[in-house]
Amino acid sequence: TMRTVLNSNSKVTVLRSDLHAVIDQGFLDVPGNLFQKKFRNREELQNDIELKCLNDLMSLLAPSTDIRVLLSCVSSNLQAFVIQPSRSKEEFRKLASDFQLRWNFLLSAVSKAMTLNYADSFG
Repeated sequence: TMRTVLNSNSKVTVLRSDLHAVIDQGFLDVPGNLFQKKFRNREELQNDIELKCLNDLMSLLAPSTDIRVLLSCVSSNLQAFVIQPSRSKEEFRKLASDFQLRWNFLLSAVSKAMTLNYADSFG
């Protein structure tokens, strides 16, 4: 489980290292090097919320991190970039479904890259 991984210093260290390597070495099947992007304005950031969420999660990933801290991070980003900007139910549904689709795509790309390139530590 995730708690087991978070309670193991060596597993967290290897996971962080491999995640950074997958991103830094361009193994992700996503356009450009989106993780190095500086967001120039709110609209541009809105289009890359899932990347910000992943970066935020990775920055918190450390041995003995309480899983609630990670969940709170995701919750805060959803509040700031999906829930708060929504002016209507319709807009909320669109923002939420767009985020979910892009988040799932990104996590699938990360999972694929980790499996293909770092199967020993990821598996």
